[in-house]
Amino acid sequence: MEHLLLANEADTSSYSGLLVKAREFSRRAAALAAQAGETEIAASYEAAAGLLEALFGNGDEAKQRVSSALGSSKGVDVQYAAALRLASSPDELVQARTLADELGRQFPEDTVIQFNYLPTLHAQLALSQNDAPKAILSLQAAGPYELGNVGAGALFPVYVRGRAYLAASQARRAAAEFQKILDHRGVVMNGPIGALAHLELGRAYVLSGDDKARAAYQDFLTLWKDADPDIPILKQAKAEFAKLQ
Repeated sequence: MEHLLLANEADTSSYSGLLVKAREFSRRAAALAAQAGETEIAASYEAAAGLLEALFGNGDEAKQRVSSALGSSKGVDVQYAAALRLASSPDELVQARTLADELGRQFPEDTVIQFNYLPTLHAQLALSQNDAPKAILSLQAAGPYELGNVGAGALFPVYVRGRAYLAASQARRAAAEFQKILDHRGVVMNGPIGALAHLELGRAYVLSGDDKARAAYQDFLTLWKDADPDIPILKQAKAEFAKLQ
């Protein structure tokens, strides 16, 4: 089970913005899982790493890790993480939609897939096409289930809905979604959106003109005080915070 511990080390490192360490831990986890004959688990680590890179703004690294994952497995978690990464790239929406459709066909009665994974994928696809209302509508089905602990995908419906509300300039509703993530630490645990929710909350407060924006940005930057300095989303956060001074 050493690969599982290393994968958790990767998540914990990424939560604090220690991306170089997270990459190393995830690669070691994938290598050990592959050596143990756990091909699907190894691929799921690669896919999760690719999604993480996408969340942090590293498009090329994200594409490489997801491609590697899909090349060795088409397991459920691999397909979901890969599709979510692809759905965030306007140039790769066709492949993301194909993976989403395949998941839906293969598992028509799976609660997690039908009421968590697929609504999130459909929402992200709509968001990448600048259709925030459609994204919000797509996530209605996830509402009764989205606080369930589904491992690496925990609270992603909430995170994507928050971003959709931001895109729709519904700042207060966006803030409520990101606060929901912060209020459920026991569900999101050391997942990266648990950290990014602070930043997105700050963005929502800026949009609404709420003076709590500075504190939200400070919470994120404090959490990432030792983070690798070249992470794109960290650079964006620092630039946005500077404008609030």
